[in-house]
Amino acid sequence: MAKIGMIGAGSWGTALTYLLAGNGHQVIVWSIAQDEVEMLNEEHEQKVKLPGVILPESVRATTDLAAAMEDRDLLVLAVPSPFTRSTARSMRPYCREGQRIVSVAKGVEEDTLMTLSDIIEEEMPQAVVSVLSGPTHAEEVGKGLPTAIVAGARSEESARYIQDIFMSEVFRVYTSTDMLGMQIGAALKNVVALAAGIADGLGYGDNTKAALITRGIAEIKRLGIAMGGQPETFSGLTGIGDLIVTCASMHSRNRRAGILIGQGRTPDEAMAEVKQVVEGVHSARAAMQLSRRYQVQLPIIEQVNAILFEEKSAAEAVRELMLRDRKQE
Repeated sequence: MAKIGMIGAGSWGTALTYLLAGNGHQVIVWSIAQDEVEMLNEEHEQKVKLPGVILPESVRATTDLAAAMEDRDLLVLAVPSPFTRSTARSMRPYCREGQRIVSVAKGVEEDTLMTLSDIIEEEMPQAVVSVLSGPTHAEEVGKGLPTAIVAGARSEESARYIQDIFMSEVFRVYTSTDMLGMQIGAALKNVVALAAGIADGLGYGDNTKAALITRGIAEIKRLGIAMGGQPETFSGLTGIGDLIVTCASMHSRNRRAGILIGQGRTPDEAMAEVKQVVEGVHSARAAMQLSRRYQVQLPIIEQVNAILFEEKSAAEAVRELMLRDRKQE
């Protein structure tokens, strides 16, 4: 049994708490919000963000970050990506030398273009940082439906440690040392999922969705390899696997926001209606900055940026994609 601190009480943090407690680990959950802590301690359910998933009574929650980190074998950083740096900075005083931390959010920081693991290592250089990523919607993990995911770390030993902690009969964990490729795939698939949702909102069909997924992974792979990621990563669970589920599922907040934009809502209206952090919006600008830095063309992601930040109509963006210069696949 491991002692685990879950830093974040959103849908994904709650689903992973359910999984880890079911694996026999001792879990304490931290949230900055007092009402979330009271709800989890009194009702053992995240009624707002993951209703229907009942946590064991052994799980307790706190707003005391030091208490959530004290004497923990593993810390799971599960706050939305825009809050990774501020949360990691708050954690730094309580982080011991060699503390294992696994990041489970997905995104790239817009100002610095850093991956989340790089941010955590910068804020807590004394920690041993890994990542966990793959096609795993919280709603299905909370129901115990079978899925597969990847534990990424700089060393095989660290990746296997995370694998052993999370592995169960319904949660299969693979390992990888390509943390960079994993995180680029995870961040950019959210932007492509916005495009897939926009296409759905415009009333387009399965052919359109297949084209967006296929050409979307081509864009992600081009950039990821240029940055130093391994080609095989983008053919695996954290590449095409995560992209497929995020583009196809109504559990995906990025796809849901895209649908609303395709139906005529503004990006701000869409995000407000989804009522959760739409991480693809935060990663879209960073993706375009990376495309310029590494001189890689990202036509789908470029059009998503134009829709989000330049008031371009979704229909016009699709038209421009279709009428680009002829290419060889």
